[in-house]
Amino acid sequence: MKTRAQRLALPLGGALIATGLVGGALAAPAGAAAPKDRKSVTLAASGEAKAIATTWTSSKLKTAKSYLSDSSASGRLQKSATPAAADGKPGAIAPTGKSSSSSGRSKNVNLPTTVGKVFFEVNGKPYWCSASAVQSKYKNLIATAGHCVYRTELNKTVDNFVFIPGYHQGKAPFGIYVGAKMHTHYDFDVYEDYDKDYAFVNVYNGVKQTGVNEVNRAEYDAWKGVKYTEDKEIGEEAYKEGVDRYGPAGPYFAKSEKKSENVGPSYPGALASKVEVTELTYERAPKQSHDPDDKEPNGTRHSTETTALTEPEYERLLRDKAAGKVPGKVWKDSTGFHLTQYYLFQWIKETTNTTYYVSRFYVKVFADAGRLGDNVGGQGFAWNQRGGKKVFAFGYPTAAHLDGDKVYSGETMKWCYGTTVAAPTVRKYKAEEHRAIKCAFTPGASGGPFLMNYSSAKRQGYLNGVVSLTLDSDGNKRYDRVTTPYFDGETYAIYKHAANLWTPKLSSR
Repeated sequence: MKTRAQRLALPLGGALIATGLVGGALAAPAGAAAPKDRKSVTLAASGEAKAIATTWTSSKLKTAKSYLSDSSASGRLQKSATPAAADGKPGAIAPTGKSSSSSGRSKNVNLPTTVGKVFFEVNGKPYWCSASAVQSKYKNLIATAGHCVYRTELNKTVDNFVFIPGYHQGKAPFGIYVGAKMHTHYDFDVYEDYDKDYAFVNVYNGVKQTGVNEVNRAEYDAWKGVKYTEDKEIGEEAYKEGVDRYGPAGPYFAKSEKKSENVGPSYPGALASKVEVTELTYERAPKQSHDPDDKEPNGTRHSTETTALTEPEYERLLRDKAAGKVPGKVWKDSTGFHLTQYYLFQWIKETTNTTYYVSRFYVKVFADAGRLGDNVGGQGFAWNQRGGKKVFAFGYPTAAHLDGDKVYSGETMKWCYGTTVAAPTVRKYKAEEHRAIKCAFTPGASGGPFLMNYSSAKRQGYLNGVVSLTLDSDGNKRYDRVTTPYFDGETYAIYKHAANLWTPKLSSR
């Protein structure tokens, strides 16, 4: 969608530019984004990052859901009347890093270790999208879809954002990288324009758990990192010995729980109690004998209690009564609203059960996993490229097709290969200048990279887009396209800004 500036279609001349540096070696192209075209937001301060990383346990990663909000469209979609056009000469920055690292194979294609999942929280619930590490000066940058980082409807970022390269079934083989700062285009922020649905995120050094140590109480209290306790059940004799040695403030403690059991009235020490029943059950029960020398048998009428209600309480109890949750009678008359409860005698015996425990104290030990780019490398970056390019798209599709057929699990990385063409217009998202490839991905791959000139042997290529929308373009209930915003000079300027930002190391705890 053309919002802030009309873009001119310029002839694409010259060969692909490649350089290993992101700094001053490249001049900003015509149409490069000024600061007013960039939205940058801090995601987490360095002092918060370690704590954020350690909350993403393997079990939490597995329970996270794919962030499917605003990521797909279906119907007989029409080809765009205003396809994307370059705003300057084409350019590219070469990939760097761990070309020999392995993230597995999928149908004879070596999967890039740079690709993984970003995890985050929305309203306290965990979600994920796809993403990729990209070349940067300080080896600390990833690219993903803008809607996977920034919630335009609330004008705020998602919470507790992390990146896990090479993610596979709850495992983080290269560590967890906490998002430091997010950069997207002004038009995505203000106009919710999916023609700018991309984001670059600087991340802190990775965090890896290296072990769990059992410590004493003093060491546990002094530990500033992640820690937890476990209460182990022990016998009474071990409890007595522990209290004798460590005193009442030590790690040994007892829990007492009272239990009641139904008995007859003649049971030694039996206590009279009552149980609530329905009105009909109460009316059918025998009346009390009122003999002071005789204990009323179980099931004899005990008492009734009537309580005055407010009208809201009356309405709520009527609903609960209809759901079978209220045995008593809910009624009203000229004096107001009422609840009558009916009780029968029930004799019980009470016992106290005591269980003994000792608390054990544990601390989790984490290590600095180093910089993202040193561990997995970084894909190159390309902008102002012509259409008709052969590209790979990588990601973690998971949703079912619209006809209900579920092909992907979302736990393993998948790929598509195709030729970029002008994407259909999706007015719902103001997406008029996307490019697309034919691809059977279902939603879940949002944020995954479009890589041109991808070398399966080196596992490297040039980032030339990120999966934005998953389309069923002909309305047959089967997804058949993935789209990306066009990476132009404005995209490059935002990328260049992010690629030159430094992030500090995290604390050792």
